Amino acid sequence: MNIDSTTTEEKIINATFRILQKEGIEKATTKKIAAESGVNEITIFRKFQNKKNLIETVKEHHMQIFLDKIEEIFEFDEDEEIDAYLKNNFNELSQLSDEDFSIMKIAMEEVREIPERKLILSRITDLILGKLEEFFKLQIEKGKIRDVNPRILAIMCFSITFQSVVLWKVYNKDPNVEENEYSDEFLNILFNGINP
Repeated sequence: MNIDSTTTEEKIINATFRILQKEGIEKATTKKIAAESGVNEITIFRKFQNKKNLIETVKEHHMQIFLDKIEEIFEFDEDEEIDAYLKNNFNELSQLSDEDFSIMKIAMEEVREIPERKLILSRITDLILGKLEEFFKLQIEKGKIRDVNPRILAIMCFSITFQSVVLWKVYNKDPNVEENEYSDEFLNILFNGINP
């Protein structure tokens, strides 16, 4: 659904997202959404038929915004250096706003409530892993890194970069170090290992 920001649909979608952020999927009611958006419940049902369709539209809308940002972060230039690429990924991810990461909170709540619903998280993971794997395949072909399994390397870097930022942004687990120090140390360990 393509949504115009000045429409009633956009008001409802934004209000629904705010309610989902504050109260979660189960506590989000069409009555609360109507009050938050300044429309009546009948308008919500006329535009979206039911709460389930509305929530799916909201999740899809905000997920696409988030995926577009993630894709832009993980794009690369063929001549880009490995350390610059990985450090840039981490730094740009950490600069995403809490609002950007709200869709992750909603997705994680959804998985807790309905374990078979891992679609949102899978889309994010697949996008990032695909970009990282493509980047590492190119680096292997260019002889910049030794011939390792690019998928395993992608998973490792995904875990360090994206999951670290999720810990900070979604779970408020601050590592008590500056971002640059963290990314420099991560790259040092990646390139030099942990052996003395």
